[in-house]
Amino acid sequence: MMRWSFVASWPTIVAGIGVLVVTTWISIVNLRRLRGRRGLAALEGLRWLAVGLIVFTLWQPEVARQRRRNEQPVVAVLYDASRSMETADVVGEQKSVISREAWVKSELETQFWGAISNRYKVAVEAFSPATTNTNDEGTDINTGLEDVLKRYRNLRAVVLLSDGDWNMGKSPVVAATQLRLADVPVFAVAVGSGDYLPDLALEQVAAPAYGLLGEPIFIPFRVRSHLPREVKTRVSLSVEGKVAASKDIVIPPHGVAEDALFWTPVREGTLTPVVSLPVEDDEVRADNNQQQLRIQVRKQVLRVLAVDSLPRWEYRYLRNALQRDPGVEVNTLLLLPGMGSGEGRGYIKEFPHTKEELGKYDVVFLGDVGIGSNELTPEDATLLKGLVEQQGSGLVFLPGRRGRELTFAGTPLGEMMPVELDEKQPQGVSAVLPSHLALTERGRGHLLTMLARTESENERIWQELPGFYWNAAVVKARPGAEVLAVHEGMRNQWGRIPLLVTRPQGNGKVLFMGEDSAWRWRRGVEDVYHYRFWGQVVRWMSYQRHLAQARNIRVFFTPENPRRGDTVRLQATVLDATGSPAVGGVVNAELTASSGKVERLTLAAVEGGWGVYAGESTLAERGVYRVHVRHEPTGAEITTELSVQGEQREQIGRPAQVEVLREIAQITGGQLGSARDVPRLMSALAALPEAQPLEQRFRLWCHPLWAGALIGLLAVYWIGRKLVGMI
Repeated sequence: MMRWSFVASWPTIVAGIGVLVVTTWISIVNLRRLRGRRGLAALEGLRWLAVGLIVFTLWQPEVARQRRRNEQPVVAVLYDASRSMETADVVGEQKSVISREAWVKSELETQFWGAISNRYKVAVEAFSPATTNTNDEGTDINTGLEDVLKRYRNLRAVVLLSDGDWNMGKSPVVAATQLRLADVPVFAVAVGSGDYLPDLALEQVAAPAYGLLGEPIFIPFRVRSHLPREVKTRVSLSVEGKVAASKDIVIPPHGVAEDALFWTPVREGTLTPVVSLPVEDDEVRADNNQQQLRIQVRKQVLRVLAVDSLPRWEYRYLRNALQRDPGVEVNTLLLLPGMGSGEGRGYIKEFPHTKEELGKYDVVFLGDVGIGSNELTPEDATLLKGLVEQQGSGLVFLPGRRGRELTFAGTPLGEMMPVELDEKQPQGVSAVLPSHLALTERGRGHLLTMLARTESENERIWQELPGFYWNAAVVKARPGAEVLAVHEGMRNQWGRIPLLVTRPQGNGKVLFMGEDSAWRWRRGVEDVYHYRFWGQVVRWMSYQRHLAQARNIRVFFTPENPRRGDTVRLQATVLDATGSPAVGGVVNAELTASSGKVERLTLAAVEGGWGVYAGESTLAERGVYRVHVRHEPTGAEITTELSVQGEQREQIGRPAQVEVLREIAQITGGQLGSARDVPRLMSALAALPEAQPLEQRFRLWCHPLWAGALIGLLAVYWIGRKLVGMI
């Protein structure tokens, strides 16, 4: 069956008829005026035909043809084979819980479509199958629906068995709209529970890439409960099958508990501790109650340089604390005003004036010392900036009552200061009564300020620490700084005065300690808190510098714990055989993903002469990357690992996304049901009316050949005018 149809408004029709009338009148006038010229009538007829066809085109003519469906209609049974279907939340017979995947398999084996098999041809297909490479897998419902629509010419309906958890491709609404236009309804079966089943999950465990032998390692964790009751449980860390640390926690109903474990490794090597919590009786899953970590434990002696001008109490106790720390090797420089430098065990005569001498230090403490005679020079300030920014070392400002830190203004050290100082009060602020540091929200759980195992206990300890009688005159923290503690009572227009502030600087870190009475923390408890605090400062500030190191080469990454898709900056510091920064040559890096894919980089030398080479790479996979770095001229090389985090697309244990399936069914004119509603959906499918005949429409008005014919006709008319003499 064929029929013509037009899409034209009444004004268009009237205008078209008017154009034809005018064209007819012009042709009659020309025939009378130029009577006797041969071919004139044919030319005028050609003109009228061209105008008529143009008017006809403006009315948008289309030829519609209907074709009866002779093939047997097809019903596509499309089932989800992605990894999320491994979630066990389908309640079967006798209240047993089975996985979504197992339920689908059992339904396919029973051929639940038997009631419609006489009327329809049934095609069973899977979409988004699970793969061995979890980085590439995902659920793409849209592509699955589009594929069956393209593959089967006489598709009558789709039965979709899925949990609706799509995470790849376009929105399923796109395919649902196409199915609606094709009059193909989708009967969706929501496989799985729309709510979380009773469960306790160890959601997140964070661990550093390496730890020091005999030093406590801070491992924060988060546990989420989907149980309707309060849970008292214990999170444990086991090494080689033995419990090395544990923590009792209480989780509210349907709540979250966050805490941390402190673990002190007792041997070197790459260890794989397991953090776990026991399975509750009413849990339906046990596979998410533990996580395995990977931590490299090694011995490491950190090099520290402490510089001050007067042997004040803060300097003396800090020096003693660092000297008694078995993991620290400390050198001190005491620049006595007008008297030269101090002498004694571990003292140096002058500030290191070369990159080779200064580059060996992991952390530098600057006390009440500034720029001037018998103190630091502007060149020393530039060297310190390079040490922090390029070598990844730490710098600690410990101002004193002389106010010498104000002389850093206009130098690189002034730019690195994480706070703005009050120049009107160079000698700081003194008080008769003691004041205390108050931890900020960030400081309560920061590694630098953790003097206890829990945040609440830690805050109590800081409140009970002996106070201070002097503090630096600080205006405010600078942009990018992180305030860990403030003055408990002193305020200005910017808020409470920040006194313990840290800020990243290039590859390193800078810390500002605005009070000089930390040594008083020893009162009544000896070295418990004082030694612990400064030990944590040294280790935290030098941590990144020693992420991976071998002879004459160090490597670290920024960020240290990247997520899939992040751009990671890889930096290598290379020394020659004498310990000086390497000059020239290239550094080649090879990154091998867990899937076996290899990426090769050439690291470029960074200006500054510190022997630093850097490059960037975007990590497309999650998992552990093997990183091999080599400096060709010196032969220095190192092999290390980089762990790339990232949420796996396919999540096991999440509720079924019923709303996604409901929307697909509504758009296509189908129905939605649960696992128990399959018979009802099959009955509704069997009651579908016969599909309407296929209609094919040929749009003449916008076809390229039609446009070409009109142009050709106008060309013939123009040539005819030349021949007849109508110019």
